[in-house]
Amino acid sequence: MNEEKKVYLTQEGVDELQRQLDELKNVKRPEVIIALKEARALGDLSENAEYDAARTEQALVEGKIAEIEAMLENVEVIKEKNTEFVDIGASVKLKYVDDNETDIYTICGSKEVDPFNNKISNESPIAQAIMHHRVGDIVSVVSPNGQYDVEILEIS
Repeated sequence: MNEEKKVYLTQEGVDELQRQLDELKNVKRPEVIIALKEARALGDLSENAEYDAARTEQALVEGKIAEIEAMLENVEVIKEKNTEFVDIGASVKLKYVDDNETDIYTICGSKEVDPFNNKISNESPIAQAIMHHRVGDIVSVVSPNGQYDVEILEIS
């Protein structure tokens, strides 16, 4: 593996990246090559907007391919969920000690974050604070918005 940072993904996340990579290599890349050939056929490349647009698109596609390939080279698949302590892949029910509110979060790698579905990054302040703690632990979270305490009610 490269010396790059590990990318934590579920198997579904790996499958989605592989699907995106296949789409880029087998659909987008050939489309861009055709667009480049057609733009070249139009003549003078120095004043050819179609050619410039195709070159820009080619750079974007190739950059995205390289980005996904690098992620896949450095991926660590989140295998089984551990319910003994908080870890990547776990769903955690937390109670905010100050206001008695509860929330359930799933801790995932940064590439699978989805705040609308309560999927938070393992690099977020709350995940870093609760990582490796157990049910019943009260943990202080230091965030850009200040410090607060949460109690771990459930790990699944």
